[in-house]
Amino acid sequence: MQTTFANKIGSATAEIGVHVSSTTATRTNGAADGQAKGSTPRLPSNGNGNSRVLVEALCKSTVYQEYERAFNEATGRPLALRSVESWQLPFHGKRHENPFCEMLAQKSRACAACLQVQEKLSQCAAREPGTVTCSVGLNDAAVPVRLGDRLIGFLQTGQVFRKKPSEAQFQRTAKLVADWGIEVDREKLKKAYFASPVLSKTHHESIVKLLTIFAQHLSMLSNQLVIQRHNAEPPVITKAKEFIQENQSEDLSLGQVAEAVNTSTFYFCKLFKKVTGINFTDYLSRIRIEKSKNLLLNPNLRVSEIAFEVGFQSLTHFNRVFKRILGQSPTEYRAQLLGKN
Repeated sequence: MQTTFANKIGSATAEIGVHVSSTTATRTNGAADGQAKGSTPRLPSNGNGNSRVLVEALCKSTVYQEYERAFNEATGRPLALRSVESWQLPFHGKRHENPFCEMLAQKSRACAACLQVQEKLSQCAAREPGTVTCSVGLNDAAVPVRLGDRLIGFLQTGQVFRKKPSEAQFQRTAKLVADWGIEVDREKLKKAYFASPVLSKTHHESIVKLLTIFAQHLSMLSNQLVIQRHNAEPPVITKAKEFIQENQSEDLSLGQVAEAVNTSTFYFCKLFKKVTGINFTDYLSRIRIEKSKNLLLNPNLRVSEIAFEVGFQSLTHFNRVFKRILGQSPTEYRAQLLGKN
């Protein structure tokens, strides 16, 4: 088993190296030939410049998709590449998702508990590989993916035990699951719980090492994607986005941004919509909503405080825009995150 696992790891890593090299060659020698098979995907010209857009492009790359298949085959574990802005269950619907975790995903309180674990994992894995244990005893591991010094996302796997679970541990878990309001046959729950994979320390460290190596390859691929985006995006729009990010909490107007990048308001308005695919007001609102999602994790901050902190001039406007973009009110979103549903 150890030999087979090691061979597959070596094969997967070698495969990645070949694809990164061939991708670089394609960009150097065949850029005029269009989007060939195995080439680096272009970032959408209407991307908003944040990590989410970059990570989405990485996920669509041939390098990542082939690595994911090799990783699934070699380890039997799910794999996810998520951006730092991601607020979703990373393995839900993925190949090799733990059936026990799949059962828990049916209730918002369980999902909120999982999202809080993801937040903790994001913090401990921001600079180096990290592993966290959730409230039912399962472990997730993540390694940072960087663009230079900038953290753009995490390569993540998990839903495993580090040691064989006990009957007493299951009893505590079953009570917690009941408290979350999840109605499932107890024997079915128990069977899924004890069927969860158990990894030895060596096996776990090997998997994390494999993720670390691949994260370095993804960082190289990220540089290529960003170069393409900067070549495709007019400098005035790049500068405008930077200005918006720095001043999003202010009462910012289209005219102020146009003046900051030395263009007329009329010209800037048309160019911004053409390049990003959305108008200035919608773009600014989305930037502010993303900032508010992080602040809503802090139960000591009132929603009204958060609204003004991110740049909205009224609570009513904040609530309306938040619901339009995310499909739920800030209060509902916070309740789901903090497990109050």
